[in-house]
Amino acid sequence: MVKVQGFVNATPDYEEHHKVLNGFSDLMLDVFGDKGSHARSVFGAVSLRDQLPIIVDSIFQVEE
Repeated sequence: MVKVQGFVNATPDYEEHHKVLNGFSDLMLDVFGDKGSHARSVFGAVSLRDQLPIIVDSIFQVEE
């Protein structure tokens, strides 16, 4: 796991976007162990396609 970027659908006054993405980060660590450690950024959005609550964009490095 290299990097995670999250977009959280929220009202303009919501300030805890990072806590929403914590669940995904915790899951990646549970699944991949130390290899699930990653850089991360999160953004708030007042509208996401199809009214999704969150969109997560991830970059993985795969070794053969």
